[in-house]
Amino acid sequence: MQARVRQEDRECPLSDAIEHIGEWWTLLLLHDAFDGYTRFDQFQENLRISSSMLTSRLKSLVADGLLERRPYQTNPVRHEYVLTELGRSLRPVIVAMAAWGNARLAPEERSMILVDAATGEEVEPVVIDARTGRRLDDSRAFVFTAGPAAGPAMRARYIPQHDGPA
Repeated sequence: MQARVRQEDRECPLSDAIEHIGEWWTLLLLHDAFDGYTRFDQFQENLRISSSMLTSRLKSLVADGLLERRPYQTNPVRHEYVLTELGRSLRPVIVAMAAWGNARLAPEERSMILVDAATGEEVEPVVIDARTGRRLDDSRAFVFTAGPAAGPAMRARYIPQHDGPA
């Protein structure tokens, strides 16, 4: 039974995403990288994370292709950590998570908000379908289904419903 669960988890894009960014330190590191932090000491000072934990998380982010490790000083050699294209593609996910967190708070309780850089006006992020512009927050209008690479377990989970979603 466990082998089947593991196979299905490997096939699930949510499981894959959680494997790469699921630890809260990882999300905070990525958030800092979006804010322009690149150096070990900057991350460590801002997050107040142990050196060993920070080293481990940065190595994982580099191995996963989310950050690139580049030398910025030769004597002694020091490195910075720069977002890759794959890493930058996570920004909408982090923005959406922050918006979800803020939506649960009264405006005066929010310690960080997203604003338009040109106007300074607060914005309200939403997730939309790029083709239609429709919001994806309606779970009746948008549902998951098995994709072309789905194995038997994933196909069984998403048996087509001819009468529409519940």
